[in-house]
Amino acid sequence: MNIAKNTIITNLIFMVLISVSIRSYGQNAEVPSFHNPPINVEPMVGSRGLSFQMIIDKKIKSLPQVGFFSVTDLNTDWGERNLNDVMTQANLTLDLVKGLRLNAGFHYTPVTGIRPSAGLIYSFVNDKWLIIASPRIDLQQNPNIEGIVLTEFKPKINENWSIYTRVQGLYSHMTEISDHGRSYIRARAGLSYKEIAFGVGANIEYYGPLKHNENNIGVFTKIMLF
Repeated sequence: MNIAKNTIITNLIFMVLISVSIRSYGQNAEVPSFHNPPINVEPMVGSRGLSFQMIIDKKIKSLPQVGFFSVTDLNTDWGERNLNDVMTQANLTLDLVKGLRLNAGFHYTPVTGIRPSAGLIYSFVNDKWLIIASPRIDLQQNPNIEGIVLTEFKPKINENWSIYTRVQGLYSHMTEISDHGRSYIRARAGLSYKEIAFGVGANIEYYGPLKHNENNIGVFTKIMLF
């Protein structure tokens, strides 16, 4: 009961601080030009099963310093009916400086359940590169500490076509047992035509303290929904 009360109090304090920061930032900061990135949807069919990732990163038009960031990620095994490898998170974001945002919301997996979460999101974008780094921590006793890095390299071939490559890595540490919880390395290589990318992909996944390994090699399609 005390743990639950402490968690509720911590979350309330954190959300109050965010609310105060939002009001102060909205009153004092210059409003930047408004731009909403597309929703990224990527299915991959491979040797293990179906992998799917969806990333939503949107800003409030009337208050563009504040936004919403969500990631849904799942892996299925051929012939298995139960979906055990799924993660979803949803966060409110607050711009701190150019390229750096604070985020707070929830994180869910079947193993950990729903947990309040907070972290930072760093992003760098130009015509060829996209780099995102996002550390986060559960806002409760015995939290999981997690970090993810995503790098895309997309050099142009001509006006419509580009080479598409991506490397994405995650590591999650469980403080309750002071050991590995979840990690992966994901690679993609192919071509992109306007808002669609396709090619070959590899997911190298590790689970639990024993780092049980499951791999998925296949073909992917990534679609940007505007």
